[in-house]
Amino acid sequence: MNATEQDYTISVVVPMLNEQESIAELYRQIKTVIEPMGKSFEIIYIDDGSTDQSAVTARDLHEKDPRVKIIEFRKNYGKAAALAAAFKMVSGDIVITMDADLQDDPNEIPRLVDKLDEGYDLVSGWKKVRHDPFLKTQTSRIYNFFTSMLSGIQLHDFNCGLKAYRAQVVKSMMIYGELHRYLPVIAHRNGFRVTEIPVNHRRRKYGSSKYGIARFTRGAFDLLTITFLTRYKKRPLHLFGSWGLLSTLAGFVILAILAVQKIFFDAHLSRRPILFLGLLLVIVGIQFFSIGLLGEMISESRSDSDTYLIKNMTGFD
Repeated sequence: MNATEQDYTISVVVPMLNEQESIAELYRQIKTVIEPMGKSFEIIYIDDGSTDQSAVTARDLHEKDPRVKIIEFRKNYGKAAALAAAFKMVSGDIVITMDADLQDDPNEIPRLVDKLDEGYDLVSGWKKVRHDPFLKTQTSRIYNFFTSMLSGIQLHDFNCGLKAYRAQVVKSMMIYGELHRYLPVIAHRNGFRVTEIPVNHRRRKYGSSKYGIARFTRGAFDLLTITFLTRYKKRPLHLFGSWGLLSTLAGFVILAILAVQKIFFDAHLSRRPILFLGLLLVIVGIQFFSIGLLGEMISESRSDSDTYLIKNMTGFD
């Protein structure tokens, strides 16, 4: 698809949690940007269990403009669940994701689409100049560094909410937990072309951030999860077998040295801690092999077990 020459439609996906002040303003900004492009579009708001009037405000927008659609969760399930629900319902050829807090600038949408037109499947925004608290900015830099190192894809800002996808990318993803942070990693591992461009990042206009310090701990665990799933999901024995082989070999070397000392030099071994270390390494190595073999017997992980309950859907046929 050539985005500048062929017709295409756009789906804008906006997860929201207690952002009632910004929803209508964001709608007007998105509409102002996309309508001059001459493309059909829809805006999907996902209310992730808001306790304010976010859903009511979005439904009011739908009454005025049926291109606005709403998915309402019964409680807060997190951003990954919100995106997963919307990705199942999008009808556009191009999918734009952005946060509802107005910090993502809709004026960047044409640039993201133009970058897709260069042959990429996912274009991630890079908040090169950030308007966030110092602690959040610095921890994000550390997080992005380790994510690049472990994932094998070099991006400056994995967690930017402003991204553009071809529809086939989002339809191929199964996301849960906190894996929304790693959508570029998942897409890259699935064989899609991923890149990023610097985007304008604005100061928060209403309310406060909904993410606490705990998100960094969860993000670290999910980085290990996505590294395992993308590299070793289909071949877990390659991971656990390698560890098991190293552990077992180290244990056998220690035991062999002790055996030589016992046989040829009549050394006393009963009170030597290194004997127990050698035995432990062999046992641990065998356990790693066993885990790898069990993993090989499990062909697919049931990621869809992390379900969510939808209270209401507005604007979908």
